[in-house]
Amino acid sequence: MTPVLVALGGAAGSILRYLTDRRVQAWRDSPFPFGTLTVNIVGSFILGFSSGWLLHGAEPSSVRSLVAMGFCGGLTTFSTFGYETVRLFLEKTRLYAVLNVLVTVVAGLTSGALGLLLATAVFA
Repeated sequence: MTPVLVALGGAAGSILRYLTDRRVQAWRDSPFPFGTLTVNIVGSFILGFSSGWLLHGAEPSSVRSLVAMGFCGGLTTFSTFGYETVRLFLEKTRLYAVLNVLVTVVAGLTSGALGLLLATAVFA
């Protein structure tokens, strides 16, 4: 059953990532990868929240499989983040490349921590 939950969550996360990226990039019309940044921040928050939920009594295997590994794994994307950072650097938009790394790391960690804190407040 675990592979099925991971596959279902991953499919939903991947589709949402694609749709979110297209919508955000069309709205922001910029070489900066706002779409990837958005899904990575949202995914970090969801992963932090689900981790907090797991710490406070959620059914670990099904939640972890569907939400953490499947959905968040499909929604977030380290490979695209890496590719877009290198692309920005090679296109001589090096400030965007540096900002992409800094903002993604800081915002992702902050978002994950906020999700964990919220789950702790709700479920503890």
